[in-house]
Amino acid sequence: MKAVAFIQTLVLFLGISGIVNAQSSTDAMVKEWERAKAYTKEYLDAMPDKDYGLKPTPEMRSFAEQMLHIADANYGFSSAATGEKSPFGMGEAEKTTDRSKEAVTKVVMESYDFAISCLKKLTPAQLNENIKLMDRFELTKGTTFEKAFEHQTHHRGQATVYLRLAGVKPPMEKLF
Repeated sequence: MKAVAFIQTLVLFLGISGIVNAQSSTDAMVKEWERAKAYTKEYLDAMPDKDYGLKPTPEMRSFAEQMLHIADANYGFSSAATGEKSPFGMGEAEKTTDRSKEAVTKVVMESYDFAISCLKKLTPAQLNENIKLMDRFELTKGTTFEKAFEHQTHHRGQATVYLRLAGVKPPMEKLF
């Protein structure tokens, strides 16, 4: 009988511990997204308004398009993971005609707010639920947010070149 009670207590503890760890994981993800938002804002602020149309080569995106592309993915991946309606259809933010520093910054910052808000609404159990992303990739909701994070990091990193071409020193790396 003592062994059964011990096992029940252990299972309860591990279950609660798993929930706490999963919640800590959600909290950690939110913290990382908030850090990424602040870091991206530094990039947006660093680029002079006159250089938002800068393209390293004709076939590449402009700085504004690069940043709006980040916004598109933030909206699209977050919406796919949670079912929350995005204010932009997939790829539509990048087609925005107002590519001024003020307008682009607004759209991009709102995309981070959307992603963070969506992430905060997920329970630990929901992070482990599967979805089909882009009708091709089956992954968990948590992994979907990780892929979105990887995507924005990749494109923000590309924006370093744009800043250098504009004669601007990029923001210091913000790992923590």
